[in-house]
Order: sequence, then C-alpha cells, then structure tokens
Amino acid sequence: MSGFHEVRFPLRLALGVSGGPVRRTEITNLSNGREQRNGRWRNSRRSYDAGSGVKSIADLYEVLAFFEARGGQLYGFRFRDPVDFKSCGPLVAVSATDQVIGTGDGVRTAFPLVKTYADAGGGFERQIAKPVAGSVLVAVDGVALSEGWAVDAATGVVRFAVAPAGTSVVTAGYEFDVPVRFDIDRIDVNLSGFDAGRIPTIPLTEILP
Repeated sequence: MSGFHEVRFPLRLALGVSGGPVRRTEITNLSNGREQRNGRWRNSRRSYDAGSGVKSIADLYEVLAFFEARGGQLYGFRFRDPVDFKSCGPLVAVSATDQVIGTGDGVRTAFPLVKTYADAGGGFERQIAKPVAGSVLVAVDGVALSEGWAVDAATGVVRFAVAPAGTSVVTAGYEFDVPVRFDIDRIDVNLSGFDAGRIPTIPLTEILP
C-alpha cells in the first residue's frame, strides 16, 4: 500500500473514538409508493472521529506530532477499532479456526486474510490488509500449524512453503488494524485550561486495499 506508514495511532487516544462502517445506498422512490434500493459501494468503508480521546495538553501534543509526521492527509497509518479488531468477537480469544481464508488445490500458496460477517440473511467478506504482527494463527483442516507458513503484516497475505492439498480448508485467526488517513489537513486546538485541552474533531477515513 503506497503512501502508508506502518505505525499505529496512539492506542490510548483511540479508546474514546466514535464511528464505524459506512455504506452508500441509493434509494429511488417509485410512483406506486414502493422504493428501489441499490448499493453504490461494493465494500463498506470505516469512518471515525478520534477527537473525544484528547483530554490533556500531553494528548494534544501527541496528536499534533503524529499529524505532522503523517503530513496531514498525505500518509496513511494503522488505527485499532476499539470494537472490531479481531477475527472473532472482541471478548473472545483468537483461534486458528476463526475465519476460512481459502481452500487448497495443491498449487496455490498465497491466501489473503479475510473476515466474514454473515447471518441467515446474507454476508459480507472483508479483506484484512493490516494484521497485527505476532497475532496471526493458521490451521489447515482444523490442525494448527506452527511452521511452514509466514504472513506479511503489511499486506495481510499468508504464504505457505508447500501448497495445501486439494480440498483442504485453510483457516486463520488474528488481531488487525484498520488502514486509515486523516480526513483533514488542519488541526484546530482548543485550550480549556492550564493542563487541559481538546481537539473538537479528528476525522479519520479508511483506506481500502
């Protein structure tokens, strides 16, 4: 991913974040009173506001320094969504069988990490491009593997030394960050006291892989 710095937005400042997935739906009202809905985006795109996490002068300076190091909107960076940051639910331990990432065919050696959100009504498969280094677990047909594979933490692609056999189910578990950028080129600082301050809004938007 070009124009990207492999650094994470300060974790303690992300705890007060608001935001989540955004979709673009076009709704046309028909003459008979019904409506026609069309999803204009194939994928959802995360959008956050991290301004509420800034409480002190030290926080202000940390955000300013991080903003300057990224060149405003110029360079992307990692951001941990406080709710959705694992291959499983936030209160569950990561397992090597959390997510199906592909089926072996005896030839294919590269499997991008994905996360599937699904229920009886439908589903959505999301590409995970920024796994947390050291957090990824991999299994083939339910058997966890401690060697014979490696993951690129910058792209989220798992590569096997030997291609998994045909029809074998490849699964993975992991923690991950969201690739984002600042959605502003200006930071407005508000000093509310000698040792307190805030930045009213720090909008962040996801960079899709």
